[in-house]
Amino acid sequence: MAALAGLLALFGGPGAAAQSVRIKDIADIEGVRDNQLVGYGLVVGLAGTGDRLRTAIFTRQSLVGMLERLGVNTRDNEVRLDTRNIAAVMVTANLPAFARPGSRIDIAVSALGDATNLQGGTLLVTPLLGADGEVYAVAQGAVATGAIAARGAAASIQRGVPTSARIANGGIVEREVPFAFSGRNTLRLALRNPDLTTARRIAVAINRGAAGTATATDPRTVALNLVGRDAISFLAGIEQLRVEPDMMARVVIEEASGTIVMGANVRVSTVAIAQGNLTIRVTETPQVSQPNPLAAGETVVVPRTGIEVDDQAERRVGVLNGGVSLQELVRGLNSLGVGPRDLISILQAIKAAGALQAEMELR
Repeated sequence: MAALAGLLALFGGPGAAAQSVRIKDIADIEGVRDNQLVGYGLVVGLAGTGDRLRTAIFTRQSLVGMLERLGVNTRDNEVRLDTRNIAAVMVTANLPAFARPGSRIDIAVSALGDATNLQGGTLLVTPLLGADGEVYAVAQGAVATGAIAARGAAASIQRGVPTSARIANGGIVEREVPFAFSGRNTLRLALRNPDLTTARRIAVAINRGAAGTATATDPRTVALNLVGRDAISFLAGIEQLRVEPDMMARVVIEEASGTIVMGANVRVSTVAIAQGNLTIRVTETPQVSQPNPLAAGETVVVPRTGIEVDDQAERRVGVLNGGVSLQELVRGLNSLGVGPRDLISILQAIKAAGALQAEMELR
């Protein structure tokens, strides 16, 4: 929390002037997007770290089918197949917008069976399908996991995930997803973070140079009129325009990791905060009492009990005046010695009291 307060002071805190950004950094053109591809393939050449063919039935069937397509008959001896140098994998990729046939894309490979390491393997030709079932790319190449895995008789070490790998430029686009700007009379900009004020500011910025061109239709969408204009030149011009995006007052809390993120517009009404609990610690440290060698007596255990009471008296009730900012809120809670875990409970209590003027999102 102290580091967060330091960063706020470094960048001027919430009172600093908001920075303008380019339209291209906060909005996308509707229809211009990636398409997800998926395929099923085999990775060969593994050093005994592949699937067990006796348990991974789909890997064995895939191996038999592949060999038959290459003219090798293994149906009669299918039961005897016992190699561990092959693994069944799922292959995924994103087909970028305007990717043309022959373009190359990156490929992700993930083990499907009980393979333990894909390092050193080679992915065989794998068709990649779109949501419509058509083949849009073909993948093949040597996989790279970037992971380290070593195992001995009594110890093992692993860094990264050796069953997931990537192939840089391992896919070749076979079919494009058609989308043309020419001949279109209208286009729409889609804001990545929907906000009515930001959409209105984008429309105003565009209309300064071309009146009547842009209209904010909802918090996410700005409609553009392209009648009589070259779409490419017009879009290249407006994407460099700068606007000042607005944002909601929001507090995002991720309880699993204790992470708290608060927007600059978060405000707190007048509220008193007291944080601390009574803690009693009882510690048993028994000691052994042993007589001198020539003295009569016996060795006994003497109990020693220590009791500490921590009522956290050094922590006082803090009062936050109405309308305090994010930086003031963090500074006030730091003065009470509040950690991230306690801060989560305090923010929830402030929200329940109606003093937190922001939306709270729990994850």
